[in-house]
Amino acid sequence: MWWPDKALEFRRFGRIAFAFGLAGLCAGCFQPLYGSTSPISGASVKDKLAGVDIQPVEAPNGTSIARLGVEVRNALIFDFGGGQGKTMSPTHALKINMAGTRQQVIVDTTTARPDVENYGIDAVYTLVDLNTKKIVVRGRTFARVSFDIPGQQQRFAGVRGLRDAEDRASQVIAEQIKQRLASFFLAGT
Repeated sequence: MWWPDKALEFRRFGRIAFAFGLAGLCAGCFQPLYGSTSPISGASVKDKLAGVDIQPVEAPNGTSIARLGVEVRNALIFDFGGGQGKTMSPTHALKINMAGTRQQVIVDTTTARPDVENYGIDAVYTLVDLNTKKIVVRGRTFARVSFDIPGQQQRFAGVRGLRDAEDRASQVIAEQIKQRLASFFLAGT
């Protein structure tokens, strides 16, 4: 008959108790990134993001990049301000430049028409401190999304698929810029 070793059981219990004790000590250390209070003294990340003035994206009128620039800007304004109007004066200015690309991924061999395409946005952004007029953050980001083109009988479905892909890519760009700026305001780098 097998009897468990008491010393082994005690060591296993000790390790589990140590892990729970360590977790209990660190439980109060967690601070949400976009919370209303700052993990470090001073203004919260949410308040600092609300102080960013997002400049309109420069693009020729009537192009898809102009429409997507408005989409990205509106998403950032909503994310930074929480859906409310500006309540504080801007401390930083954000300038974004974007370019779009399309690439055929799968081509039908009988008709030589694309079945699947990738749509991509490449964005370059700079955050300028308005007090010192210095660039504090400069970055690049990109988004690639794919969409189907259902065939030559459904031309408008292909156009709608492209537009949906553009919208999804613009949301990804806005989220990546927001995360990078939040990281800057929290860590200072």
